[in-house]
Amino acid sequence: MYHNLMMENQSIFTKLVFEQLVGKNLSIGQPKILEYLYTHDGAIQKDIAEACKIEPATITNLLSRMEKNGLVIRKNKNGDKRYICVYLTELGKQDGKHVINALKLLEDIALKDFSKEEKKEFEFYLKKVNKNLVQKKEEEKKGS
Repeated sequence: MYHNLMMENQSIFTKLVFEQLVGKNLSIGQPKILEYLYTHDGAIQKDIAEACKIEPATITNLLSRMEKNGLVIRKNKNGDKRYICVYLTELGKQDGKHVINALKLLEDIALKDFSKEEKKEFEFYLKKVNKNLVQKKEEEKKGS
């Protein structure tokens, strides 16, 4: 039951997010990068990947497409080629703000009948589930 509900929730939420972002030419993964960079402009790729739960190879491809579409620019930090910082362009900032507003709207809709206490409990349980799943993933990584 849990897996069906989570997959259904993810599917519906993602569909609604992209309905809110029509005309923004964003692909899966890009909205959360824009959201992250909106408050962490100039972050390095590794930090973006970790924060957005995206594999390093995938983040490179996503950022390349975003750079090509004029949403981000990448620059070496103090000339050090090991540290590539990612910055939002003006278009990226506009789209990032739009993403944040869309996510806030959908969060408000999803949780509209929840009391403050229920919201806190719901968040607590989701964090607990995520912790358990991350722990399992790390255990498997150590075993391989």
